[in-house]
Parts: sequence; structure tokens; C-alpha cells
Amino acid sequence: MPVFALLLGAGCDDIENQLPKGNGLTEAQNIAAVAAVPVLAESTFSGLFTMMGYPNYALGGDSRADDFGYITMAFSNDIEGADVVLPNNNYNWFSVCGEYSSRTANYANPRIRYATPYNQIKIANDIITMTKSSPDSANVCKLAQCRAMRAFAYEQLVPSFQFLSNLDDLCVPIVTEETTDFFNNPRATVREIFDLIIADLDSAIAHLDGYNRASKAYINLNVAYGLRARAYLALGKYAEAAADAEKAMEGFTPASIKDVSVPSFYDIADENWIWGIDMTASIAAKNAYSTSDAWIRSFSGDGYSAACATYSMINTLLYDKIPDTDIRKQWWVDENLKSTLLDDLTWDDTKGQAIATLKITNVKEPFEPYTNVKFGMASGIGSTTNDSDWPLMRVEEMILIQAEGYAKSGNTAKAIEVLNNFVKTYRDPSYDASAFSNLEDEIWKQRRIELWGEGFFIYDANRLQKPIVRFHGDGTSNQPDAFAFNLDVTDGWRLMRFPQSETNTNAGIVDNTDGSKPTVSQNPNLLDGVTD
Repeated sequence: MPVFALLLGAGCDDIENQLPKGNGLTEAQNIAAVAAVPVLAESTFSGLFTMMGYPNYALGGDSRADDFGYITMAFSNDIEGADVVLPNNNYNWFSVCGEYSSRTANYANPRIRYATPYNQIKIANDIITMTKSSPDSANVCKLAQCRAMRAFAYEQLVPSFQFLSNLDDLCVPIVTEETTDFFNNPRATVREIFDLIIADLDSAIAHLDGYNRASKAYINLNVAYGLRARAYLALGKYAEAAADAEKAMEGFTPASIKDVSVPSFYDIADENWIWGIDMTASIAAKNAYSTSDAWIRSFSGDGYSAACATYSMINTLLYDKIPDTDIRKQWWVDENLKSTLLDDLTWDDTKGQAIATLKITNVKEPFEPYTNVKFGMASGIGSTTNDSDWPLMRVEEMILIQAEGYAKSGNTAKAIEVLNNFVKTYRDPSYDASAFSNLEDEIWKQRRIELWGEGFFIYDANRLQKPIVRFHGDGTSNQPDAFAFNLDVTDGWRLMRFPQSETNTNAGIVDNTDGSKPTVSQNPNLLDGVTD
């Protein structure tokens, strides 16, 4: 049984008291608890969603600045990829991802990335146990969402612990509401995990039709279809992925060129968000430094990014592939710290001063070249509240899944049509997908640009069987020297190791052992088909 903090039930307004330690309630205890206190199941269910980006969720306490739930997982995955660059300085808590020492079993980062999804799986299993004996309509919707959440959690784990080239390779242990032996629970195969994922999502889709969620923080039919589209994409079932992506998109519209011409991606209410983490000021106040605002966004008045110049930057290998006519090129400042997204914006009360070059002692350092200004702040530039929401699924992702699904299932004309309609209308009026000789690589490029910083790089590189190319042999790249190396497609060091807390407790685990820590400048001649 993974050793981690468990949410067993309480009101979401009193998060401090929601994290008792242990293996959770038995089935009989769960049923008895719900019978005695009906609100327990509802509060636990709400917590399943509010905890997704909660500061210091996985390891508890209030001192870690790198523990903020699924956002930590997304951020870590992208830093281990090629396109997100962080400086190698004394304030970079995520340097373990940059240098790939994140395979050390007793380090905090890998424990966070393992505990976070298993926390959610345990909570989902507890709620399933609580509610499955009461088949009223409300409980049916809870069960459906719990199964979808469990599928989402496993979708996050799979590409971190195993390649997708062989479905019979061992991945991670399966834990469901029916699991009894937590101390000798071997790794399941990739195939077995995806069988569970698809079964859970099939069940969710069958029972969420007509369900109207109170907030986009919850899972509805669109989200369930979107999660199944991701699973089908990973399994190489491309026609099915395209069909599910189309259903996931229903009722949602991409952000317009105008919408993304200012720092954005912070409001769950935006019309292009299908699902997200609904951050509140009270949750962020638990630890302002353990939030997306403090790390990924460049405008927080109380965070590591701006105060310590630990800015999230784009790799110049990808930046240089973005046409000047594409509004997304402005999502990062250029080598001269210029971006049209900063026009007419000011930082707090420093009116008249250029944000990019502005220095405010102990609050903000000047931007580095290629710093991202994609992600804005919910409470405004310079805010210290750090309450920005986080996108878990956007309609733009579903459009790109659709394009890839059509391209790889033999419908090239339809793939080009979908890609052109999206990019020409919403990002770059000069775009022409038919001009590219390799449509599949072009779609990956569009994913890398559009979804930059949202946690998709490792998922994509592993399922597409692509190398991780951070620099070119001629030295091209803005990666710090310590992080300038490339990893081949089959390099076993790309796979996470199990945290020591798991291997100490679960005798059934046989760990990943292949590969070795990368060395600076290794594999200088690798190419990925996008940044060549």
C-alpha cells in the first residue's frame, strides 16, 4: 500500500484537518460512516476535486514549495522534456527534473509524483465503496466521476513508469476498491492498466449523460470522452480517439486570437476550458509558494519565478520554429525581452515602467530572454494572492487529438482540414497545414506550442516514441549547461523509479533499473522531427 496522506472526509473549507495518515476505512466502516453521517460521502467527494492542486498535498506539512498536486506532476513532466527551460540556480526546486536526478528513490519530487495520483485513486476507491450500495441518481453520478478520476490518475502514472511500445511491459500496481493485499501488490502490465482505464471511462460515459455539473472542476460527459480520447491515442486507436475528441468538444469554443493576445490561462470559466482546477484564495493561502502562480507564471508578487528570476522559459529550438505571424510567438518574450502581450500592461503600482525589465527588490527580477508570458494571474499582475486556476483539459487539445486521429487513421484530408480550421482561425491567419511534408510531426509541433507548460511533453514523447532533444550538436539551445543533454527513445532513465516508501511497504514491486543519469552534452546528434 503506498504510504501517503489520505483524504477520508471533512468539509473542504477546513482542509487542514482532512489529512489523517493510514490505510483508510474498511468497506464496512465506510458504509457505516455514510449511514451515520450522510454528509461524509458528499464532503469526501468534493475533496476529490478541490485537492487536485492543493499546496503540500502529497507530503503534508506546509514547508515544501514544490508540492502542489497534479500541477507539480505537469510541471515536472515538462521540465523533464525539451521545451520548458528553467535556470540552474539555487532557487530552482525543480532542478532535479532538469538534471534527471529525479530517479533517486528517497527524493521528494518522485514521491510527490507517485503519491499524488495514488492519493486520488484511494479517495475515489473509498467513495466508490461508500456509495455503490445506494444506487440513487446522485450516487450514480458520483460513482461515474470517481471512476473517471481513477482513470485520469492512472493515465498520469503510465507514461512516467513505462514506455507504450509494448503493452505487456510492467507499469504500476493496480489498486481498486476490491484490492485487499496492499503489501504484495505487483506491477500490472500497461495493457492491464489501460483495460481498467477504458472500463472505468466506459462506465463513466454510460452514466454521465444528462449530468449538469455545478462547476468545471467536476467531471461531466465531455471530460469523460476527453479522457477516453487520450487513452485511445496512447493505445494507437486513432479513429476512436478522433471520435471521442469530437464528443468532448461539444459546447466549447477555442480561445480567439484576441483572447490569447494578453496573458491568460488562469480562469476555469473561460469558454475553451473543458475541465480545470478551481483554485481559491483560501486554498492558495495554505502556502503561496506551492502554487502554479509562484512557479509557472511570471507575474506573481509572491513567488519563486519573479522574485528569484526562476522563470519558466521556452527552449529556443521550439521558439525558432514558430512563425512571426502566429500570435503564440508572443507567449514568450524574445531575446530583447519584447512581447506584444505586455503592451499597455503595468505591474501593480509601477505604472509607466516596462514589465520585462522591471526590478522590484525582493519581489521581481527582470525577465530572462524567452520567459513565458502565456500564463496570466487571476488576481492581476503583481498580485500576491496566487489563486489562478489550472487547465486540465482544453478544447484546443481535443482539436489536436482529432487532427492526429484522422492523420493516423488514413484520413489525411480531414486532418489537414481540422488543423487549418483551428490554427488559421484562432492562432495564425497565414497557416497552411498542407505545406508540411510530415503531417504527424507537424501535429506534434502544434501540440508542443499550444500546450506548452501544461504537462504533455513526456506523455507525448513516450507514446510517439520520440527522443528528448534539448540541444543541437552545434550548441543551439538556451538550456543551462547542466541540463543540456538528449535522451534516446529507449533510454531506461526516462522511466521513473518507485519511491522508497513504496518499495519498503510493497514487497511485490520490481523497480525500473535500466539506464543511467544523463551526462552533459550526451547524444548531440539526436533529432525529434520538430526542432530539426
